Amino acid sequence: MSLWVILPVSLPSLTITGIWVVYVMALYNQHVCPVDNWLYNQSCDKELYLQIGPTLCCTLDNVPLISKCGTLPPESCFFSLICSAGSFMVMAIVFLRYAHVIEKYQNCVLNTAGLSTGWICAAGLIMIGNFQVL
Repeated sequence: MSLWVILPVSLPSLTITGIWVVYVMALYNQHVCPVDNWLYNQSCDKELYLQIGPTLCCTLDNVPLISKCGTLPPESCFFSLICSAGSFMVMAIVFLRYAHVIEKYQNCVLNTAGLSTGWICAAGLIMIGNFQVL
């Protein structure tokens, strides 16, 4: 068995772990509220001293979405790193699968469409990870 089999297995494990690390960093810096807090706009009795803004409570602006967790520094740097590494791994996996299909069978339109779709998805992941909107 080839060592290339590690690449498709490591892609979801590294990206999911990285997204959780970004969430924990955003939670530690109080840029987002915890996932288990379902009382947004009603939880202003507990002050969050590190939170930036006019209100020091969990509002709808602090919902822990993936893109919201990776907006402010320092977690935005790690979010960009995770998205860039994941995009590179997606491009490599798609290309290896494309080459594998050509070697085993023959080139077809569906294989080329899969390659181009995978690379478009990887380009979109690069755009999401490196151009955050505040």
